[in-house]
Amino acid sequence: MNSRTVVALARFALVASVAVILFLASTDRRIPLIDDIWDKANHAFAFLALALLVDLSFPDGRFGPAKVAALLAFGVLIEAIQHLLPHREASLLDLVADAAGIALYLPLLAVIARHPVLSAARGCLPRAPVPGADPS
Repeated sequence: MNSRTVVALARFALVASVAVILFLASTDRRIPLIDDIWDKANHAFAFLALALLVDLSFPDGRFGPAKVAALLAFGVLIEAIQHLLPHREASLLDLVADAAGIALYLPLLAVIARHPVLSAARGCLPRAPVPGADPS
């Protein structure tokens, strides 16, 4: 799989994830699998996944302030939406959990840098051919 394919897949997964997260953040439906996990863990895991997807989706820049700010802005948007819904409530602790999920992504950068396809997609390493991969 080449780096352009990884970026395209990451962008698709990012859009799908944002849509699912917005639905889950605004629905009044009870979803047992998600409700059974501690809410702050849900936030942290969601924003860890979003951090990875944002980083892979926009590989031209490093994972720095712009990407972190965009993710935190999304967290604020979610809380603003929940504040307006009668069946939900906004929480500052949810934003803290979002930030924790983003922070948990930082140690993964070293792991990603060692993965040939992901590092090439992020631009971490020279785009050397991956053994056994299609060069196209």
